[in-house]
Amino acid sequence: MKKKIAILGSTGSIGKSSINILKKDKKNFEIILLTTNSNYKELLKQVKDFKVRNIIINNLKNYLILKKKLKNKKINVFNNFDLFNKKFNSKIDLTISAISGLDGLKPTLDIIQFSKKIAIANKESIICAWNLIQKKIKKYKSEFIPIDSEHFSIRELLNEKKNNIEEVIITASGGPFLNLPFKNFEKIKPKNAIKHPNWKMGSKISVDSATLMNKVFEVIEAQRIFNININKFKIYIHPKSYVHAVIKFNNGLTKILVHDTSMTIPIFNIIYDKADKSIITKKIDFSIINNLNFQEPNKIKFPSLKLLNKFSSKISLYDTVLVAANDELVYLFLKGQIKFTEISIILKKILELKEFSKYKQIIPTNYEQIYKLSRYVRLKTFSLSVLSQKC
Repeated sequence: MKKKIAILGSTGSIGKSSINILKKDKKNFEIILLTTNSNYKELLKQVKDFKVRNIIINNLKNYLILKKKLKNKKINVFNNFDLFNKKFNSKIDLTISAISGLDGLKPTLDIIQFSKKIAIANKESIICAWNLIQKKIKKYKSEFIPIDSEHFSIRELLNEKKNNIEEVIITASGGPFLNLPFKNFEKIKPKNAIKHPNWKMGSKISVDSATLMNKVFEVIEAQRIFNININKFKIYIHPKSYVHAVIKFNNGLTKILVHDTSMTIPIFNIIYDKADKSIITKKIDFSIINNLNFQEPNKIKFPSLKLLNKFSSKISLYDTVLVAANDELVYLFLKGQIKFTEISIILKKILELKEFSKYKQIIPTNYEQIYKLSRYVRLKTFSLSVLSQKC
């Protein structure tokens, strides 16, 4: 029997990597659902390749284009998840949730009820609404697996020994500006910030990697997923991105997990899940292992790392303030409206506003609450960063 798969965000980097794995073994998989925000041309290729019967495209203009193109086909074309939910009533073996940003939260929450197993690559959703995701997972008896290489690696290393952990190290490549003198940071342009030295990623996450904000997110995300005290996490620079996680246990053992800089590896292992399948990868690179070059990050060059001190092991709406403000600031930087160095400076100011401090004590209870706060924070961030400069 074919394994039923759904991919949310199938035209993004994680989605495409998943598609490429499935292409090599079509006889064993059936893609039930594919979604995209606006890239209908890429989606159409995937639909034809796998004979997919259900698709969601959020952008209204492109939805209408695709609807017209497929009007004589036996394909259900939806404009949102609400319409899909009303018509779909079967179970999916594995859902890969790879929609970036908080736009991925509602689709993730909606698809859990149909998913036997859900693999999530959307760190913003986990940071802001892990308690809501957990509630749905328990209600519908779904299994959760993290896709991000660091969190996938921690999961592989843990082996149910959470109570024996002394320290968890998450590695960072340092991004494209690791060796750039700090005095030159003000001159950084978007085209340079999106050129990650090791990974092929979207523009937004590439900027987060360049500021190391991505590592702040990953620590908070890992704390939520594994329920480990946030103070046990450490971030170290490892320029080659060969080691993805290190865990030191209190029995004296230390475990590390290494793999090539390709998201294909964790995705492959999630799709096949202990099945007798192999993937062709490079040989072990002992030149890297012999010179791992771990180093503590420079918090003057990467001040976003200091923001971790403002967060605890307790989930709250303050997490949404962090994610939404950073999203807006990265967007403004990519549009050339603020400087690279202003991302962390303005983010710190936003987090220190009195009107947002109250959210540290408020636990999110529903998606709408997170969505409304996110929109308000983005507007506030825009007004503080761009409008104030024009005055």
